[in-house]
Amino acid sequence: MNQQIIMSFSVPPSADDVLVIANAQLEILPEELLEAFEELVVMVEEIPDETTEADLDLEDPFDLLALYKSAKEVSPGVEKTTANDNDVLILYRRPLLDSWCETGEDLTQIIRDAMIEEIANNFDFSDDDIEEMAGRHYQGML
Repeated sequence: MNQQIIMSFSVPPSADDVLVIANAQLEILPEELLEAFEELVVMVEEIPDETTEADLDLEDPFDLLALYKSAKEVSPGVEKTTANDNDVLILYRRPLLDSWCETGEDLTQIIRDAMIEEIANNFDFSDDDIEEMAGRHYQGML
């Protein structure tokens, strides 16, 4: 039996709240995604920083919900030279909360979908595969 975290918010969820949701979802991601990486650290930041904005040529930092960084990259396209075996998935709290407010969807679903999409895109899954994984994964949560 899967445990679900049910949170009711009277104030906007904090970075810690988003991290709790994300870590719970990390444990139950689709198998094909879990097999794609060995270790994944999830971090929560407010919005993408200026360097990330410039590197990804973002028109609006609120368009980016999540960013997968390989252990080999410091920023997109730039390899690092120090050893660290953990890949990092950064979730951006403010864009996630904006999406939550705009769509009225469940926050856990928004976070889960952002995680699935970002990880799957990093490992070159097709759009159809990503859509199928998100749909299948959501159905499995009910």
